[in-house]
Formats: sequence, C-alpha cells, structure tokens
Amino acid sequence: MKVLYFGTFDPSYGRNWVLINGLKKNGVDVIQLYRPPGRLNLIKLFFDYIKSGIKYDAMIVGFSGQEAMFLARLLTRKPIIFDAFTTHYGGYILNRKKASIHGLKAKYYRFLDKWSCRLADIVLLESQAYINFFVKEYGLSSEKFRRIWIGANDERFKLATSEHNADGMFRVIFFGSYAPVQGAEYIVQAAKILEHKQVIFTFCGKGQDGPKTRDLAKQLELKNTVFHGMLDGDQLSQELANSDVSLGNFGDTPLAPLVISNKVYEALAMRKPVITSDMPANREFFREGEAVLIPLANPEALANAILMLKNNPAIREQVAQKGHERFLSSASPVVLGRQLISIINEL
Repeated sequence: MKVLYFGTFDPSYGRNWVLINGLKKNGVDVIQLYRPPGRLNLIKLFFDYIKSGIKYDAMIVGFSGQEAMFLARLLTRKPIIFDAFTTHYGGYILNRKKASIHGLKAKYYRFLDKWSCRLADIVLLESQAYINFFVKEYGLSSEKFRRIWIGANDERFKLATSEHNADGMFRVIFFGSYAPVQGAEYIVQAAKILEHKQVIFTFCGKGQDGPKTRDLAKQLELKNTVFHGMLDGDQLSQELANSDVSLGNFGDTPLAPLVISNKVYEALAMRKPVITSDMPANREFFREGEAVLIPLANPEALANAILMLKNNPAIREQVAQKGHERFLSSASPVVLGRQLISIINEL
C-alpha cells in the first residue's frame, strides 16, 4: 500500500508524526508532500504535486488541513482521508475568542470546517465527543467520521531516568500552549493552596494565556512555581521524566468536553500519572484507575488530587502503570497506524 501524506502541515507535530510513523511501522509506504501553512504555500504545493507525478493508493491530508482539502480534491479523484483533528471555528472563535461569533471570520471558519469535511471521503477526529460536535454543528453525516486517538511520539516521550534533586519536593508539571481550554490559571490557584506542602509546579510553554498566568503567580507571591518558555523535545521529555505528576486540561470552555490533548498521551507514554478534567472525551479514553479525573475550573479539587497522589505512593504507582498500559494497548503509533490502515482499506 502506498499513501500520500499531503498538505500544509508540520510533519514533526505530534499528531502528524504519530500517524505518519504509525503507518510506516506497519509496513505502509508513506510519501510526504507538504509545505508549511500559508495561502502562498498552497499555490506552491499545487505545482509541487503537478511536477511530482506521484502514484499512490490513497491520500491523507494532514493537520492542519482545512484549507488544503480544497486543493487536494481539485488534484485527485483518489480516496482522501482528512485528518481534521480539530475545528477552526471552535478553536479560534468559541475557544480562543479571536473574533465575534457573528463576524465574517466566524463565518469563514465555519465554511472551512464544513466544506473541508464534505470534500473528504473519511474524516478523522480525536474523540466521539468531537465527532458529535461536527455532526451537530455542521449538519454532516456521522458515517463520514472515524475516531483516532491522538497518541504520542513514543521515540521522544519514552521511559526515562529521573534526575530528581534530593530536596524532598513533589514535582508537578504543566506544559502546553496556554490555550484557554488548558486552564493554566486554575493550576496557579492550586499552587497557592499547596504553597506550604512541599509541592513544586513547573510550567513549560508559551501562548495566549501565558502572560496572565505568570502575572497571577506574581500577584499571589508564589515561591513554588517555575516558568520555562518553549523547550525542545529532549528538554521537555527530561522535565517530564523529572516530574511526579503531569497535568492535563482544566479550562471551562466550549471545547473542554471534546478534547484530551497531546500532553496527556505524552505523559502516559512516559509512565507518569495524569490528573485531568472529568469530561466526555477523557471518559471515552480512560478506564477506572488509569488517570485521576476532576471537575473543570476547580483549583481545590486539583490541589486535593495532587495531595492524594503525593501522600499515596502505591496509588500513584498504580495510576502511572495502568495509564501506561492503556497507552500501549490503545494509543501507541503502531496501534493507531494499524487502525488507520483499516480505515484506508474501507475505501
């Protein structure tokens, strides 16, 4: 089987890396033809494709691919699988509030979401909750969609030796883009509750809510928070290896019920216990004891969950092991690649 992975995407981004390498690990010949995101690059990609003369059995349009789907359908009558992964309208308008819900940008993003899916033969999303959102929001048929967990780069995020300092501190890590759905401010508030409990909170990344999260930590005069900017893959995986607990999403936004997030899978791949929100997408994936699920936007619940894991090493070890086993059985690149091959074979 020969698959063309096509579009304006970053092949090193977690979602793309997982699916590309998942296919390769299952013996699929994957040809990549891509440019970085941008309208001008779509034009360049058109000529790249025409000049390439590539032969393939099916095309996968990688994330982020709403704009590239229109070009893909123009270029080929071969089966197209579109990895929508997320919604432009939900992400930029409902979640990040980049423009008015009634404005032209909102209408444009809704158009891209709806018609990119309509042009594809099959659309991939990360949870059934997300599929339900697309079906209801855009009037699409549920038969067009397939669920593929996000997974993680298990060559970067793998079991590693911790480099703990001998200071007796319990280390909690948050990393991400500071999108509102991640709820970083609630993590800072939990740090305030635990400021005298020998718990250190490490924040890694940058993004929309990053400045206000740092400002809140300063206002609260916290001494148990450490802020890093964006780290490269090896630095981030080492920070995660040095942590006792990894945190997921806690923001109360319209997308909160739909997403699990990359960092959750990456922590599971490294056998770290995860605390995240008790939302439909997380309930889809996790079984009993594989993670600690708590209410959204609730720093007290988060602080209590952290203390519970800190004070109960046996429970912490059990959650870490069960979560890791769940990743290996359901969300590793090899497993997800096998599922994607079955989807391709449907076409």
